[in-house]
Amino acid sequence: MNPTGTAPAPLGHDGQLLFVTRAARMFSYGFLSVVLVLYLAGLGFSEGRIGLLLTLTLVGDTLISLWITLRADRVGRKLMLVLGSALMVLAGVPFALSGDFTVLVLAATFGVISPSGHEVGPFLAIEQAALSQVLPDDRRTGVFAWYNLTGSFATALGALAGGWSAQALQASGRTPVASYRILVFAYAAMGLVLALLFSKLSRLVEAPPATMPTGRLGLHASKGVVLRLSALFSLDAFAGGFVIQSIVAYWFHVKFGVAPGALGSIFFVANVLAGLSALYAVRLARRIGLIRTMVYTHIPSNLLLILVPLMPNLPLAIGVLLLRFSISQMDVPTRQAYTMQVVAPDERSAAAGVTGIARTTGAALSPVLAGPLLAIPALAGLPFFIAGGLKILYDLLLYRSFKSSETSTAAKQD
Repeated sequence: MNPTGTAPAPLGHDGQLLFVTRAARMFSYGFLSVVLVLYLAGLGFSEGRIGLLLTLTLVGDTLISLWITLRADRVGRKLMLVLGSALMVLAGVPFALSGDFTVLVLAATFGVISPSGHEVGPFLAIEQAALSQVLPDDRRTGVFAWYNLTGSFATALGALAGGWSAQALQASGRTPVASYRILVFAYAAMGLVLALLFSKLSRLVEAPPATMPTGRLGLHASKGVVLRLSALFSLDAFAGGFVIQSIVAYWFHVKFGVAPGALGSIFFVANVLAGLSALYAVRLARRIGLIRTMVYTHIPSNLLLILVPLMPNLPLAIGVLLLRFSISQMDVPTRQAYTMQVVAPDERSAAAGVTGIARTTGAALSPVLAGPLLAIPALAGLPFFIAGGLKILYDLLLYRSFKSSETSTAAKQD
């Protein structure tokens, strides 16, 4: 018996393929995020410039995602997923070949690259809509939990592989920058693999022709609730942008001298715990509802985040970080399921896209503020405090705004 209390829903060809693409993509995000800031620092960029580059990376991902996801249901979900994969190649190749800041800015802005180890680009929104298309409503939360678990495990394996591969390459005689560059090339290659996989999706994942969205942003009846959710999700992501995985990895490297291989191991365990927390969220959501699950698990997670820089030594800092990750993702499948629950089928790509864009926009603003703080030893822990405090504010606002929907929404979940 799995922790959701039910067996995973049958997925079919398209559902299985979407799980494979999720795993492949998150693996590549994971191994790159552990070394990305180390790579940029090795190229000679200051913490301020690195923060600016990470912000522009996320801004570019936001704009690209907005353009793609709002057209996916009309132009074709499969086509837009292939296009997103091509943009991974467009970002990865220049990052690997050039050390020029302007070139990297252009590649980051117009391509797709993940500095956080989490989803960026148009993939998540379109995949959620496609999965919802091929699943019965009463199994959605459970399948989303397994979908997120797959992503977290893949990110964990990617972080482990990235950290130890970089360390092994350095042990064989390559410079740190050369070792990181090889991983960036591997990231670009994964974009080609994803394009091939997405090309094998069937027409069943496409939006029903008779119910194409006609409103602004691809929304009609659900526009109000989606915009309210988007505003809140943007605040949460803005807070999270201060502590994206590449920044936290860099903080551990600078403060405690943690080597790339050890960083990979830390984030391997962290992402495994995060994936398991998302899976157990399904059982809790069935008992107390989606909104309460989001809030009641998120607040303790953020209190633990605030404690990380207060720890006096590396083992305690790692312990608190891992404890935080053990409950940090319980809001993710519930958030996704709630968003899909409150919109019509022909709005799902657009709704997931708009809320996803809101999150990416929020997250894009933070690294440029966090970068300069990392350069000042006395302030290097401040991003953890800012992130934790703002995330708790988000939790309180979310509960106040949507607690009235608890009973009706929770009753519909399996």
